[in-house]
Amino acid sequence: MFTPLNDGRIKIKLPETTRCTHCSVPHHHKLYICLICRTLSCSSHLLSHARSNQGHDLAIDVERSELYCSSCVDQVYDPDFDNLLVSKLGSLSVAVVASDGVGGCGVRSSKKRRLLADSQFLVDRREKWSYPLGLRGLNNLGSTCFMNAVLQALVHAPPLRNFWLSGQHNRDLCPRRSMGLLCLPCDLDVIFSAMFSGDRTPYSPAHLLYSWWQHSTNLATYEQQDSHEFFISLLDCIHENEGKSKCLYKDHEECQCITHRAFSGLLRSDVTCTTCGSTSTTYDPFIDISLTLESAKGTKSRNSGEPSVNSPMMPTLSGCLDLFTRSEKLGPDQKLNCRSCGDKRESSKQMSMRRLPPLLCLHVKRFEHSLTRKASRKIDSYLQYPFRLNMSPYLSSSIIGKRFGNRMFAFDGEGEHDGSEFEIFAVVTHSGMLASGHYVTYLRLKGLWYRCDDAWINEVEEEVVRGCECYMLFYAQERVVQKAHKELSYQVISMADAFPFVDC
Repeated sequence: MFTPLNDGRIKIKLPETTRCTHCSVPHHHKLYICLICRTLSCSSHLLSHARSNQGHDLAIDVERSELYCSSCVDQVYDPDFDNLLVSKLGSLSVAVVASDGVGGCGVRSSKKRRLLADSQFLVDRREKWSYPLGLRGLNNLGSTCFMNAVLQALVHAPPLRNFWLSGQHNRDLCPRRSMGLLCLPCDLDVIFSAMFSGDRTPYSPAHLLYSWWQHSTNLATYEQQDSHEFFISLLDCIHENEGKSKCLYKDHEECQCITHRAFSGLLRSDVTCTTCGSTSTTYDPFIDISLTLESAKGTKSRNSGEPSVNSPMMPTLSGCLDLFTRSEKLGPDQKLNCRSCGDKRESSKQMSMRRLPPLLCLHVKRFEHSLTRKASRKIDSYLQYPFRLNMSPYLSSSIIGKRFGNRMFAFDGEGEHDGSEFEIFAVVTHSGMLASGHYVTYLRLKGLWYRCDDAWINEVEEEVVRGCECYMLFYAQERVVQKAHKELSYQVISMADAFPFVDC
């Protein structure tokens, strides 16, 4: 009944003649089995079946072998269901291990399994407990995959990880907590402690969700939210609580909270008069950079199928960054009030990066909202991106030098090339439609990739990561990664007895 796939998922095997009860959609489309009456429904008729039959909200996703709640419009986690699935597969797993001659190799207590090249089912020989410390699933609390995906990335961001694990925000000493006030950094302190405790059972970040709701009341709903919006909102919450208590630079009013120390960079904007050539320069801080895909190239076609990962037609991250830093002519309604000409003139604008942050978050714009058509759509284009990223071509020094024919000028520190080499450590992906998609995070730890899909964690191959629809890319400066590893080696690794958990 169960068929393992090469990306670690398990699919329920159905006969070729199986179709949706309501519309006769064939089995190779997405189907769900109602847990109450065993009715087969396609994604189009699942909701109508739940509405017309009271109490029929839970169904099994045939393709993913996971529970789906029609009320939540999302996958949900249930430990009893997961244990039942593992027990059904246990006998097959043990038999295959024995036939392969691998002795003393325990069965992983996870429903994720591998498919070998010869299509023979075999459990992952690595126990779940041998995974890097910090890998732990997060329970879906009702359409909260957007939150879980971002939390997985932030928990493994080197500066943030070391900040909380070293006790720089201790919930037991926090004055807000002692006064009975909500403190989101304290809730994050609980999460970091729980994630690095060594416990592998899925964790429920309910307290953090409640604290975030109190800060972002307009988003306090069980409906699916945008992970990028959650990321910005969460960092703003941390800043609100941490930033006010941190001193500022004497010469520059730069916040010293962990949010800005980790993610804050500086953009340079040059607006040039096309008549006289005079330039007006401004600087703006940034937490992340939103990138527009180069073009519609690489969009998945329903007829031709998906493009290959190395397709020359596929948009690239370097192309998106080139587009971001390319000089563009401003419209007639954005004329520059040129001081040299003494009148409003047509102008061009060019962006560059004066200072790069230790952690670089690149957001790919996949959701388009048209005011004229009053419609929204998702861009399903794939994007090629490197695991090691050189940002020096997009620094102000490089952009300005290219503008003036690479002649030597004194740029007053306009984007030093030191610290321009980055390594990827997390990728947040979005699959599905605009209103009913699902977020998953891929983490790169010790050279291996792990798929974090709410409560489930499993190791995947590099090709799986490269072939996903990336939505947020998280990079860290190489020197930051090296420094963080050294600092972490001096910190306490086994913290199960040191940190009590209030909402595990």
